[in-house]
Amino acid sequence: MSPLLYIARRFAFRDRKSSRPAFIVLASITGIAVGTAALILTLSIVKGFASSVENKLISFTSHIQVRQADDRFFAASRYDRRLVAGTQGVVSVSPFFEKSIMVQGRRRTESEGAAIRPALLKGIAADQQESFLLRYGSHQRKGEVRANGRDGMISLFLGKSMAEALGVQKGDKLLLAGVENSGEGGGIGKGDIVALLSSLELETGRVAGVYETGLQDGFDDVVILGSLDELQQRFGPGMISGYDIDVDDIDRIESIAQELGAKLKFPYYTYTVFERYANLFEWLKLQKNITPLLIITITLVAVFNIMSTLLVLVIEKTKEIGMLVALGLEPGKISRIFLAQSLLIALAGIGAGSLIALALTLFEQRFHLIRLPEKSYFISYVPLMIDPFDYLVVGMAVLVLTMFFAFIPARIASSLNPGMALTT
Repeated sequence: MSPLLYIARRFAFRDRKSSRPAFIVLASITGIAVGTAALILTLSIVKGFASSVENKLISFTSHIQVRQADDRFFAASRYDRRLVAGTQGVVSVSPFFEKSIMVQGRRRTESEGAAIRPALLKGIAADQQESFLLRYGSHQRKGEVRANGRDGMISLFLGKSMAEALGVQKGDKLLLAGVENSGEGGGIGKGDIVALLSSLELETGRVAGVYETGLQDGFDDVVILGSLDELQQRFGPGMISGYDIDVDDIDRIESIAQELGAKLKFPYYTYTVFERYANLFEWLKLQKNITPLLIITITLVAVFNIMSTLLVLVIEKTKEIGMLVALGLEPGKISRIFLAQSLLIALAGIGAGSLIALALTLFEQRFHLIRLPEKSYFISYVPLMIDPFDYLVVGMAVLVLTMFFAFIPARIASSLNPGMALTT
């Protein structure tokens, strides 16, 4: 062991009769450990929260949608589907059917009447529907999705919040009211009342199940899922609203969408999941932008903590420093002793903080003790992501800044006059 490192270790960790220096070193290590753990946990929560919400958004819908201008219906084309499927990076292509409707639930009381809510009716392929409902459906069993729809009514799957608002549950009947989509811009508010009433499309449906994604606004309280074949038969035989497309690399979604747009041309256009839910992704980005400020704040606290600790140690070790200088130890080596001392304290604090953060993260991932209101945060518990890169970056940042600011007390120690130090 280097003599300078040995002296630094003895200064920092040697047992003393007086508990004051040992206590100040322990306090410094504790401060660095708490700051390091807080930094790592902050990054773990921010990344875990963003990842959880993004995964929910991406799993709830497709990565890219191909539609026509004005969101009009159009006939499914094998040529277009093969063109999309042949694009590099595309892993799946599925047609879908969407229609804005009003849905009426059952009458709660004689005085209140039946609840009515606006909704987006979406028809998807059976395999997509089954995969989604097995993940988010309430007590949905494999094979049950394909078995529905045999009583002449449309089988519908409602979000939990919409089912509660309508006062319905599995097996209840629903009344669906939509307006014919002629593709020429007609709709409610245009034309006379007779034409409007004649354009109404009324259908009955049955609640085949309830799903819950945890994404309330614009999801569980709006979207009603149904079978693509059933909705086409009732509202538009052979017609679709567009294609749901999944890609193999979400980081290349923009370039793939541009390539698809160039291939299909007008009247088609592409619409990525990041464009559809831009407000939510901007909200997640805002939370990530706050992270550097938190890192700087907590790191500075740890840095000033160790700087004050070293100053106290310099004062406490004034006589020892004077003896070392009197014995011929150069001022530069005195400075390096205190720098080595700060290095040992910083490493002990960083190591302890990293272990604390890892233990708390694993404990929370296992037991989910910290709960969140899902309607506000889209998730029911605090998600934490373990990223080794975060541990490395935080540890290096704290270590570098600690050594940089430890230079001040180290210079003070090296500049002490041996005569004055020995007589103090």
